[in-house]
Amino acid sequence: MRFLFIVQGEGRGHLTQAISLAEMLGRHGHEVVEVLVGKSRSREMPTFFGERMHMPIRVYEAPSFIFKKDKKHIDKVKTFIYNTTLPKLNKFGKSIEMIHQRIKITNPDVVVNFYEILPGFMHLRFKIDIPFVNIGHQYLLRHPDYPFGRDDSQNLMILKLHAFLSGISATKILALSFYPMKEFPREKLVVMPPLLRREVLGLHPVEGDYILGYMLNQGYFNEVREWHDSHPDVKLHFFWDKKDAPEELAIDGTLTLHRINDEKFLHYMEKCCGYITTAGFESVCEALFMNKHVMLIPSHIEQEINAADAASIGGGIVGDRFDLSLLLSYMREKRRFDHESFRKWVFSAEELFIKELTAF
Repeated sequence: MRFLFIVQGEGRGHLTQAISLAEMLGRHGHEVVEVLVGKSRSREMPTFFGERMHMPIRVYEAPSFIFKKDKKHIDKVKTFIYNTTLPKLNKFGKSIEMIHQRIKITNPDVVVNFYEILPGFMHLRFKIDIPFVNIGHQYLLRHPDYPFGRDDSQNLMILKLHAFLSGISATKILALSFYPMKEFPREKLVVMPPLLRREVLGLHPVEGDYILGYMLNQGYFNEVREWHDSHPDVKLHFFWDKKDAPEELAIDGTLTLHRINDEKFLHYMEKCCGYITTAGFESVCEALFMNKHVMLIPSHIEQEINAADAASIGGGIVGDRFDLSLLLSYMREKRRFDHESFRKWVFSAEELFIKELTAF
């Protein structure tokens, strides 16, 4: 079968999910004919994505988050204003037309949407007869048995609205989860394992002498530097997405900053003794698969839900700032995380995804 991917370009998670699924499909004789990536204002598409996806990649302009002055938290008002100006709406309209044209030209058997919102609007404007499969952890919010994200806060309503809009006219929704749950046919929703790549599954983790960190938003650097200055003996390696930073920046002998590089990131993950991150689903799953001690610092409602979910299964602790002293204390405690069950769930992914994506 022939597949076309549409991928949200915000962050690393959806991109690595797309790589993993493309590799799975290729191993079973299927083909990804093209990849469309929604370009964010504040992010560059990582070079590893182009290197790993051996098919044409086209980039289009998509809605972007605007962060507050602290560069850590999303500014809802500025984000709304930025994305609803007339010039932006015109550009998004052109992006919708481009998505529609590429589907017509490539004529895939199935379109796979990794949580991108504009394909939902495309369905409101154009009639598409090709099956659409939507993939994302966020779709668990549509499952009646999912225990998180049930309050009525404005932030949660926005997240649920995004999940709804991105899923308009989806033929099937595959919700990624830390653990199995039953299907929910009324929402066309199937709960699936995390999409981890084969090189992750083949790693042999060891406990090294450093803590690994991932801070997508640069504003967290001041917190990391402040803690490091008080604990200069603790070895730290942090990955960030600062565009004008060198590939590797050694602050001193025990703090090194790395530009986002997927292969290098996994190398450091494999050998770290603990991991601290802003609670993106994908890297948390990678850390749990390697049985690492994890501390989660959510910066918005989606990450708050991810963090609460991971903590509920003993997968980590939650904090409100990059205070690594809490992680060090947690690393000395006895864990209740069922690592073997999680690994089995992850290893079941290939069979389940091939079954769901080829059932048309």
